[in-house]
Amino acid sequence: MPTAPELAKVVNVPAEWRRLDFLSDVHLHPSEPATAQAWQGYMATTACDALFILGDLFEVWVGDDVVDDPAHGPFWRHCAGVIRQTSQRLPVFFMVGNRDFLVGNTLLATAGMVGLDDPAVLDWGNARWLLSHGDVLCTGDLPYQAFRRQVRSEPWQTDFLRQPLHARMATAAGLRAASESRKAAATQWIDVDPAAAQQALHTHSCTTLIHGHTHQPAHHTWPDGTDRWVLSDWSAEAPTPRLQVLTVRRDSAAASPILAAKNL
Repeated sequence: MPTAPELAKVVNVPAEWRRLDFLSDVHLHPSEPATAQAWQGYMATTACDALFILGDLFEVWVGDDVVDDPAHGPFWRHCAGVIRQTSQRLPVFFMVGNRDFLVGNTLLATAGMVGLDDPAVLDWGNARWLLSHGDVLCTGDLPYQAFRRQVRSEPWQTDFLRQPLHARMATAAGLRAASESRKAAATQWIDVDPAAAQQALHTHSCTTLIHGHTHQPAHHTWPDGTDRWVLSDWSAEAPTPRLQVLTVRRDSAAASPILAAKNL
């Protein structure tokens, strides 16, 4: 298995940064070119001081070597190039999700991204936030949590990445189809457990949690003053397109950050 990425656990925001952007669950895939085009346009034009991608940027990721494959690599190689162009003018932080957890050092280096641990703490002066993809906090989804532990283990990943690329892609396609089938049959979407979220905030001495994964964008507040921002998934092909970015602005070093979600 390739060396695991060295992931940042804390990001200390420089005093000169005034705008941060957060997105997740873009689910880039060749089958959704309009979403990929919208994402590319955003990446080329965003005026933020730093971008935080909180998982599932890619619909599937079977290993960093996919970008070099003659048949399957062009789309993923293009995506890496788009990120690289953005990372040359502003920091791009990347956290893996449940779809792209096999992103490794090679892609991070190629695209110029800084890997983030899950969770990671964002320390911005008088604000301290917890960043997560969100899937680990869906504690009520017991089958998924068992699957997550399996595929995040070193033995499983070592065995999977040793397989030929075509075999890995076939496995990923099967898992993707099974996931879509489960979502279609589900009568209730399992959300982040509020108690687990508040415990995570307490453990890391944070007051705000920002995450994706659930595809249920919202802003939740709790009586103790803590809150939770849930990022949207992306789909330019949806009847009402979903292309949401959470933007955080601060006018001065002493000011409190202002958060606002917007659709491109």
